Amino acid sequence: MSQREIVTFSIGKPKTVVYEETKEMVTGICKEQIGEAFLSRDGFHGDGVADLRFHGGPDRAVCVYPFEHYAQWEEEFEQKLPRSTFGENLTVANMLESEVYVGDMYQVGEAVIQVTQGRVPCSTINKRTGLPLIMKRMIDTGYTGYLCRVLKEGTVKSDSAITLIEQHPKKISIAYCNEIYFRGQKDVDAMKRIVAVEALAEEWRKSLQKRIAKWEIVKG
Repeated sequence: MSQREIVTFSIGKPKTVVYEETKEMVTGICKEQIGEAFLSRDGFHGDGVADLRFHGGPDRAVCVYPFEHYAQWEEEFEQKLPRSTFGENLTVANMLESEVYVGDMYQVGEAVIQVTQGRVPCSTINKRTGLPLIMKRMIDTGYTGYLCRVLKEGTVKSDSAITLIEQHPKKISIAYCNEIYFRGQKDVDAMKRIVAVEALAEEWRKSLQKRIAKWEIVKG
């Protein structure tokens, strides 16, 4: 495998953004490139989210997006995308959703992060890019990026190395999780496999457990 690396390192606090020329929204999606920042359990210092229901918190402290997908979106939508288009903190190379497993631990600079769930795209991405279909396409392809918790705090720099410390033995990839989360709502066995990964984000665990319970009642 080619070396994992940070392509873009970005943070930013929520701010009011204008979209569709006259509408406004408060969002943390518009981040700025930075040279270094301290990563705490709650995320990067100087970073923030607007809607805590769907973003942020210890299980979702760091947002990661594979750089390779930018080429596809730019070709498909015939539009150049700015860096950190999807509000990610780390745009990374050689860390695709199919190659990253829930529970994997990575050293990034001084910090250690652990993959917890796939990122669930929201309509803010459509509004920011002016592309009404891009959120749907991210879900269709599973090119969502993913979220991480912080196991060890520390400073991260834009040129920090990314090193896999420990690959989770169950090898449940983010791509597999996305497929089941978005399209496999009736696949109880698959959902149980995902829930069995102790490192899974609590929000995803609760959501999948509700679906499992529902279908087990139906099968009853």
